Amino acid sequence: MLRRRLSEVRAETMALTADLSDADATAQSMPDASPAKWHLGHTTWFFEALVLQPALPGYEVFDDRYAFLFNSYYDSVGPRQPRPKRGLLTRPPLADVEAYRRHVDDALDRLMASGAVSAETLATVELGIHHEQQHQELMLTDILHLFAQNPLRPAYRPSEPRPAQPSNDAPPDWIDCPGGILPIGADAYEIGRTPFAFDCETPRHEVLLRPYRLASRCVTNGEWAAFIADGGYRDPLLWLSDGWATVQTEQWDAPQYWEDRDGDWWTMTLRGMQPIDPAAPVCHISLYEADAYARWAGKRLPTEFEWEAAASALPVAGNLAPTNRLSPAPASQGDGLQQMFGDVWEWTASAYAPYPGFKATDGAGGEYNGKFMSGQNVLRGGSCATPGGHSRATYRNFFYPHQRWQFTGLRLAEDGPQAERGPQG
Repeated sequence: MLRRRLSEVRAETMALTADLSDADATAQSMPDASPAKWHLGHTTWFFEALVLQPALPGYEVFDDRYAFLFNSYYDSVGPRQPRPKRGLLTRPPLADVEAYRRHVDDALDRLMASGAVSAETLATVELGIHHEQQHQELMLTDILHLFAQNPLRPAYRPSEPRPAQPSNDAPPDWIDCPGGILPIGADAYEIGRTPFAFDCETPRHEVLLRPYRLASRCVTNGEWAAFIADGGYRDPLLWLSDGWATVQTEQWDAPQYWEDRDGDWWTMTLRGMQPIDPAAPVCHISLYEADAYARWAGKRLPTEFEWEAAASALPVAGNLAPTNRLSPAPASQGDGLQQMFGDVWEWTASAYAPYPGFKATDGAGGEYNGKFMSGQNVLRGGSCATPGGHSRATYRNFFYPHQRWQFTGLRLAEDGPQAERGPQG
């Protein structure tokens, strides 16, 4: 089962780059983004360095120099190419990196077929699968950012007709969530015993939530356009101090990729330039923008615990990457919470911090999440670029407050009715 899943995920990564030229795969559009060729090499180096070298006797490293080129931030493993300079790696060519992947894939298949793989190695393979899925989403968002810098606005995938969906311009419903003392997080992952979870999702623990309400759907492009028209980007009273400073410095006046064309908003997508869909969720916004919008609307962002408590009983289904839409879709008609999984990652008001009793994974895997628990905020749910099988209610994504090249949006929250207090004394 794990062997087949590993093969499938590795093949899915290659499919994402099948139509890219060597130039497409090499260019780096900003320090936060990485070239597709680097993603291909890095996800391969992960398995070579953390699985094959320790666990496969006689394994021959493909090229000793690749460890420096494709290490990301694993300081305990060795030095690396600086992140802002990954786009300078014009060599090795894309064909050599693809050969590197085949070399490692063949060795992984031999290892998995041997029947003599320790539980520790299997757990690292499972981690590597989910790590590669994260990079699949990053590849798409990084390609979108790259293509958006090109004046030709090339499409990653050809535009195609979309099924007609009934327009839903009505305000969202407000879903009552009772609060209480509720379990949050995942049990520590053990291969074959518990469902996979990253270490930052653990340990499972209890939190106290006061009653609250969540909007039934995400904030839409049409609603965001109203925020812009009302001067939302020009009113300092709506913004956190750092957010207002960023708006001024970066001269933001709309979500990333939005362009005003003769009074109509268009946006860059993985299928090229498209007019915004007023009913689809707004995306490519920072935490600062999400927080300002919530304040403008007289609401707030949910905490990550409120979001998880509401999502925990819902099926993990929605507009994720396997739909091949590659952009957020309008909410479906129906009652209850919509769009909790897929479409856009939802900003929360929660800082990315360790849960009580958190313990990082031993070894190099311990550098995977814990070292980033400073200055970032948690996002929940998944997006239209998130691979299938990679979302769950406990999943904690995280980015810095100013970043917005990911498929990031928001859902509004508000305090619910509080229970009346009894007599004092």
